[in-house]
Amino acid sequence: MDTKIYLIFILINSLSYGLMAYDKYQAIKNHNRISEKTLLMFAFCFGALGLFLAMLKPISHKKNILKFKVIIPLFLIINIMILYFMIKQL
Repeated sequence: MDTKIYLIFILINSLSYGLMAYDKYQAIKNHNRISEKTLLMFAFCFGALGLFLAMLKPISHKKNILKFKVIIPLFLIINIMILYFMIKQL
């Protein structure tokens, strides 16, 4: 069961990272973007690590927006705590 939880966590965070990279690409090309609400929803749903990593180099996307500077690390801490307690219960 632990393996499934880890795989789901990795999948969600990979998707979150990919969404942030895609949004950065769309921003450069001035095309339709992914809404901040959608990105934050992914962070809330255990994707905060992927978004946090995308805020760092090489993508460096949304790193200067206060909402992301505060909420993403907060969600990351919450995600890790919940994941820890889920695994501890098994």
